[in-house]
Formats: sequence, structure tokens, C-alpha cells
Amino acid sequence: MGDAPEMLPHRLVWHFGQQPSKGWRESKQRPLPVNLPILIRSMPEISPSTRAVALLSGGLDSCVATAQAVAAHGCNVAALHVSYGQRTARREREAFEAIADHYELTQRLVADAAYLGTMGGSSLTDQQESIPGADDESLLPSTYVPFRNAHLLSVAVAWSEVLGAGEIFCGAHAPDSTYPDTQPRFFEAFQHLLDHALPTGTTVRVLAPLLHNDKATIVRRGVDLGAPLHLTWSCYADEDAPCGRCHSCHLRQTGFDAAGVDDPLTSMSDFSPGR
Repeated sequence: MGDAPEMLPHRLVWHFGQQPSKGWRESKQRPLPVNLPILIRSMPEISPSTRAVALLSGGLDSCVATAQAVAAHGCNVAALHVSYGQRTARREREAFEAIADHYELTQRLVADAAYLGTMGGSSLTDQQESIPGADDESLLPSTYVPFRNAHLLSVAVAWSEVLGAGEIFCGAHAPDSTYPDTQPRFFEAFQHLLDHALPTGTTVRVLAPLLHNDKATIVRRGVDLGAPLHLTWSCYADEDAPCGRCHSCHLRQTGFDAAGVDDPLTSMSDFSPGR
């Protein structure tokens, strides 16, 4: 029969369209209408106690939302990170791993949605566009990634079905954002879709506990929950140190200042990921 399929420990990384490697086998299913192999890899044992999936980008908001998930469900939380070709993908991944390690979340999935970057349409993924600064007053900033949250949540819903998790925690918040997919009406519509699109007997609720909070309130909530804010990353432009100029850095610093809390990324000169 040959070698047994290679087993993954507790983390999965899916790259759609890759060439088969050791541990992969081609499916005998009817081929898709595109010329790509259907790849199946042995899944790790799924814990029946998984209660929730936390969308964890590695940023401040997703960290606090994850802290809320852990407060509700302990370690029975699965951590999901989606990379979509953003400029700071490497640094965000480091933050994701560090935060998940902090909470000892062993069930993790890193999903590759690089097609969003290939599509373009955002300065977060297009190196030819400049990242807007703190003085940008655009109705819709160029950092908006078209329909991104619908893609991220769709991955989270699919994984929740597999895991048997009934809740998804998302760090989106409306007050400091003009992105249409961070507004209450978006989440109402997405939940309405789930209420009609999932198999009979399957219920998945999307929870956005920070949806109506401004950045200062999010910082305070993170402090109250003991969230590892020092492990988070918010800068849109740089991966070595926060640039202090982009819109995201500005929002973060404004939030910490208004909350009366020192930002560990700017107040600790010897800060390093995972510390």
C-alpha cells in the first residue's frame, strides 16, 4: 500500500492550487471544471470539545475578541488566521502564533486567501499604492479589501461546521471604521444567511463583541481581560517596527492614549514577538 499519509500535528496550512507533495494523494472524485488537482491531506484528530472559532489576525481587536472567546470557553477555542497577500503578512502571522501560544490554543488553522491580493483593489495588498496616513479623510480608505470579511467569515463557518463549534468570535468594530463589512448591518445580513444556509440541526452564531466599541474601549476591555496586547501587531506598512504614520498606527495610539494605557509596542524599546 506504500507509505501512510503524513500526519499534521495540530496546525493546518492550506494552499489551494499547489503541486502535490509527500502526504498528499489525488482524489478519485469527478474532476473540477478547472485544471487543478483535488488534494486531500489527513486531518488531525478533532476535539469534540471545541466550542468556538476565533478569527485571529494578530491585531489588537482580534486579540481582544479572542480573549473574550477564551473567557467564555477556556481552551476549547480554535484559532483561525487568514493570510490574503497583505504587506505585513509575515508579522501578522507571528503575532497570531504568539497570541495562540499565550492562550495555549492548540487547534489552529492558517488559511491562504492570496487570491484576494491577486485581485488587487487595496493598498494593503498592492505595493504600487501608498498606505494612507492619519490625515486621510477618504469616505472609504484605500486600505479597504473588497468584501474581505465575508471571505474570512466563510472560512470560519466552514471550519466551525467541521469542528462542531457553535460560535465564531470576530474583532470587527464599527465606530472607527467606514468599511462596509465592519458595520452592524453586514453582520445582521451574514447571520441571516447562516440561519438559512447551514444543514438542518447546525447552528453557528457570529459574535462581534466589540462591534459598537471605539478603540479606547477595546483597549480597556483588553486590559480587563488580561489580553496579551504586547503580542499584537497593527501597523499596515512595516513589519520591523510600527511606522507611527499609517492610519492603523494612528488609531491604535489614539485608543491607548484615550484609555490612559501605555502601548507596549511603542513604550518597550526591547519588545520582540512572543516575549
